[in-house]
Amino acid sequence: MTQYLDFEKPLAEIEGKAEELRALARSNKEMDVADEAAGLDAKASKLLDDLYRDLTPWRKCQVARHPERPHCKDYIAALFTEYTPLAGDRNFADDLAVMGGLARFEDQPVMVIGHEKGSDTKSRIERNFGMARPEGYRKAVRLIQTADRFNLPVVTLVDTAGAYPGKGAEERGQSEAIARSTEACLQAGVPLVSVIIGEGGSGGAVAFATANRIAMLEHSIYSVISPEGCASILWKNSEKMREAAEALRLTAQDLKKLGVIDRIIPEPRGGAHRDKAQTIASVKKALSTMLKEFKGMDRAALLQDRRSKYLDMGSKGLAA
Repeated sequence: MTQYLDFEKPLAEIEGKAEELRALARSNKEMDVADEAAGLDAKASKLLDDLYRDLTPWRKCQVARHPERPHCKDYIAALFTEYTPLAGDRNFADDLAVMGGLARFEDQPVMVIGHEKGSDTKSRIERNFGMARPEGYRKAVRLIQTADRFNLPVVTLVDTAGAYPGKGAEERGQSEAIARSTEACLQAGVPLVSVIIGEGGSGGAVAFATANRIAMLEHSIYSVISPEGCASILWKNSEKMREAAEALRLTAQDLKKLGVIDRIIPEPRGGAHRDKAQTIASVKKALSTMLKEFKGMDRAALLQDRRSKYLDMGSKGLAA
């Protein structure tokens, strides 16, 4: 059953009416509702087009957070073969908010790392809703360094509201762990490509997305802070999140103009959650293209490519 977002309520009403008609027809074989149901379907289809034609930044936030969007686990299962998970930071624990390991992508050995939010209540609690603790980032550092040692490209899949800000995480060095993960990304002498598949929140996302190439799904978001957090700081009112979303320039379209990201991956009509298979196929195509850019490039060239990217970041938007 589809979960509708707030701005999709008119669509939910129309599709609900169409389903009610079909349910009546199933219970009463003499009823002919085909034409009426088809009319409602056409109306719903047009409304879906209208709703998603020009989403506001806040509505993109809602779509990016949709619980039915494909998550890291879905992409790994569909796109990678021979996936062998690697667990633990060799220090404190294994953080289930971060998953990763050795795998093959199009028969090429790679290291894949990503945030996993979970798909139901139990798994979301286990994975802390994708908000990693220090041990999650230290696990990522271990995996990136392993990939560097064995000359394996790194693929990261980013989907987090941000690093976990709890007391225990802070006591165990959350900020230091995020910085170490970012440093590991910058120092890796192998191709590193990243895809923002949902939310890219604050330093918790940057720690995985300091890559040679960054792609974003069309309705994903990437920002230094959530709109609600920004509104609470600037206006002392979290209800100002719509204004904050506009000001943050957190959409894929804005970030492509600024040079923060390199590629926008189109989503199916109505968002990634409406056609997971198509979304995953589009991400596969983008990953394949990005990885091919670095074929045959040596360590020095890869490091210089990444260095130049971050030194130039934002210059496009400033020049405009």
